[in-house]
Amino acid sequence: MTSPVPPEIIAVVAGSIPAGFGTAFATRRLAQSKQPSALLMIAVCAAIGIWAALVVPTAPLLVISCALGWALLVLGATDALAFRLPDILTLPLIAAGLGVAWWLPDHDLAGHAIAAFLGAAVFYAISVAYRQTRGQDGLGLGDVKLAGAAGAWLGWQVLPYVVLLACAVGLVWVGIAMIRRGKDALREHIPFGVALCFAMWVIWLHGTPDFLSAP
Repeated sequence: MTSPVPPEIIAVVAGSIPAGFGTAFATRRLAQSKQPSALLMIAVCAAIGIWAALVVPTAPLLVISCALGWALLVLGATDALAFRLPDILTLPLIAAGLGVAWWLPDHDLAGHAIAAFLGAAVFYAISVAYRQTRGQDGLGLGDVKLAGAAGAWLGWQVLPYVVLLACAVGLVWVGIAMIRRGKDALREHIPFGVALCFAMWVIWLHGTPDFLSAP
């Protein structure tokens, strides 16, 4: 006899329906686009929720994780469609991360606030350096604020791993683009916010791999 579906899975799949409509509506408005479809976003929201339910041990933390995942989905989709990471999402995400940091057992609000500042400051420095050396924008201020959100949610200890994973995802993105369009892809902008959202989500759920965090 097969075991019943865990109630957490049922809950997140049910919640993914309104979440999918909401994320589709928000992405279309923010990106000023007719994409994505609500059906696609429902499917992705369900995948995010199931992924979280398989990892997160408690119901309150599962709710928080789904909210984070769905917010990152809107940010990533908006960046992919319009190369924008709107303040209306990135700034509240920083505040929410600090609130969650205060709620978590270690109550390390100060550490997460410092991480938010460091994440934003480092990305801002990279953005300025790129502009000065290349004469054009590389990282936008939206990426800077999203890096601050990553610090607020995850803490300063794992920020280097977030950047490392995001860069790896960005390289994969460029590699796929080169396979499809050749060297012309090297002159195109890439939505780095997509990679940063993915890295933030993976490390929120799984932390850093043992071989990276070992002394």
